[in-house]
Amino acid sequence: MNVIQQLEKEQQKKKTPALRAGDTVKVHAKVVEGTRERIQVFEGTVIRVTGGGLRQNFTVRRVTHGVGVERTFLVHSPRIDKIDVLRHGDVRQGRLYYLRGKVGREARIRERRRLVGEAEADSAVEEPDAVAEGVAEEPEKQEA
Repeated sequence: MNVIQQLEKEQQKKKTPALRAGDTVKVHAKVVEGTRERIQVFEGTVIRVTGGGLRQNFTVRRVTHGVGVERTFLVHSPRIDKIDVLRHGDVRQGRLYYLRGKVGREARIRERRRLVGEAEADSAVEEPDAVAEGVAEEPEKQEA
């Protein structure tokens, strides 16, 4: 591993969510105003994800007061406090530039459903707890 790769690895954040085009996210970005620093939340739809490693960035679009606003964020930037993924969108394309021409209901994106395997894994985790609680709640039978 050369020096550049080692420096990039040190500067990467430990946990970052897996972002895809179509996801609805809340980005908590640090904003400096004079001497004060505050956190500003930017909520919208991810229309593209580019780059990789330390250079990975994503563009978020939202419509505010009838005007479309797009911001590009670096995933591993120290200016980003956290990224919350609110919902995963079901889209076929990697770049959603067509949303720029859509307004209102036309600009909606369906929510991606969980896979069958994921749903079964979640229910399998819950079953032992339910069985353990059921055993503990049964009264003991007394023979007279």
